[in-house]
Amino acid sequence: MFFASDNWAGAHPDIARSLVEAAGGFASAYGTSDLDKRVENTFREIFERDVAVFFVGTGTAANSLALASVNRPGGQVFCHREAHVNVDECNAPEFFAAGAKLVPIDGPAGKLQPDALAAAIGRFPPDFVHGGQPMAVSITQATEAGTSYTVEEIAALSAVAKEANLPLHMDGARFANALVHLGATPAEMTWKSGVDLLSFGGTKNGCWCAEALVLFDPGKADQMRFLRKRSAQLFSKSRFISAQFDAYFRDGLWLDLARHSNAMAARLAAGFAASGKARLAWPTGSNELFAIIDNDAMKALKEKGAVFYPWPAGPQVKARMAENETLVRLVTSFATSEADVDAFLAGL
Repeated sequence: MFFASDNWAGAHPDIARSLVEAAGGFASAYGTSDLDKRVENTFREIFERDVAVFFVGTGTAANSLALASVNRPGGQVFCHREAHVNVDECNAPEFFAAGAKLVPIDGPAGKLQPDALAAAIGRFPPDFVHGGQPMAVSITQATEAGTSYTVEEIAALSAVAKEANLPLHMDGARFANALVHLGATPAEMTWKSGVDLLSFGGTKNGCWCAEALVLFDPGKADQMRFLRKRSAQLFSKSRFISAQFDAYFRDGLWLDLARHSNAMAARLAAGFAASGKARLAWPTGSNELFAIIDNDAMKALKEKGAVFYPWPAGPQVKARMAENETLVRLVTSFATSEADVDAFLAGL
């Protein structure tokens, strides 16, 4: 019963086979192979337009290089306080952007709000050199709270960003989970809603190690070649990243895997109410959910082998918790089975 993280899951068999198939023979290096080019074209088909695609090994690299590519002297990047770029990347975005600063903003359900974003940007008037200058807005999809921005919410944030002449970056580590939850197309959830740069994640959804930075204006991609190389993210045998994406996209596998993990999260959520021992802290919109759970039940589940994490509870959640309760995070994956979920609920 592994619910600690979708990073704990292995690779889907089809993706593993694709890696084995790519291991034979010879192919040109540094992203120039036929397989690399074919997968880049697949990205263009998925997003319904010409895009520039840069394969990297981690989501942190994709996020950091995206922000580095739009860096400004004294740059300020606006993001949610709980965003992965702010709390889980060891200052890599600031490091690769040569001293840029993240400006954290509070918001319910892990989401930035347009008014709060506009107010934060307004704290940096262009004629006040000492404060630095706005540089970018970054949102996480799905959010760190397990929710998903709607297409309309993304467009509203983009409008605020564009008013300030700022690019909008999307950290899509769980991009597929948010996409199938919304029932949107990749184009609708990104550039049609005003997203300029996307960190496209595959690792959490069945890949071994496959992330991509997608720029929706290829004309602004020239410097990215050098940024990726300088950051040690230009893989010589990049076909092994491409091979993963090749299988990932084939016959809609990536969407099927996300639908499954989301369905397992929904199955968990449905069982909480019936248990009398747990309840959702807030509605989920992906494969990541947060529950308030009875401490004795939590201890019993741990003893039965369930793996999940306690989570810090903010003031609003604490106000709804009893002394013998804890906020926990549970994350499902493509490898989560109905038997895993049912065993957890039976233990609960």
